[in-house]
Amino acid sequence: MASKRRDRARAPARRGPHLEPRKRILVLSEGECTEPEYLEGFRRWCRNPLVSVKIAEERGVPLTLVRAAKKHRADAQKAAKREGDENHAYDEVWCVFDVDEHPYLNQALDEARTAGIEVALSNPCFELWLLLHFQDSPGPRGHKELPALLSRHIGPYDKRVRIELLWPRYEDAKRRAERLDRDANEAAEPQRNPTTGVYRLTETIRRRV
Repeated sequence: MASKRRDRARAPARRGPHLEPRKRILVLSEGECTEPEYLEGFRRWCRNPLVSVKIAEERGVPLTLVRAAKKHRADAQKAAKREGDENHAYDEVWCVFDVDEHPYLNQALDEARTAGIEVALSNPCFELWLLLHFQDSPGPRGHKELPALLSRHIGPYDKRVRIELLWPRYEDAKRRAERLDRDANEAAEPQRNPTTGVYRLTETIRRRV
């Protein structure tokens, strides 16, 4: 049986530059509430049906999450081969986790890099990304401090995400996160506190064809 392939419309003659179709993306989250709720809402906001946001059953530490991501990708590739349908496979797999005093963090990052797994890492935690929607860098903070800072902008914070407050401020958050990344890299301290790589994932999700 002939393999099913994703529809890739051929550009007619004299058409403008060809744009690659969106990638099929799997996002595995360590968090059970804030991260998947935000990312699922962002996926809907971007109207991108090719993104799957899942709460990993194999949670615990980043290293466990990275290894779970590798397994999910391998299982999807096997399903694609078995069914003769490449739509079962993922073009990119992302892990979303925090520094948050986790053990084996560097090993997790190294293993992800070697395996081609993308990582959206927040230092100290995901709430930094939410806070950047409302203000510039809070400076180095502990993961227990950021929820209180966030509450100043959105009211009592209980790990739930009020989506309607965030979307109008997305570009500000992206700009601030990029600046933190740039400053950290220029200081030869990548992924220092405070930085967050969530903007790299959100920009991937909202790519247009």
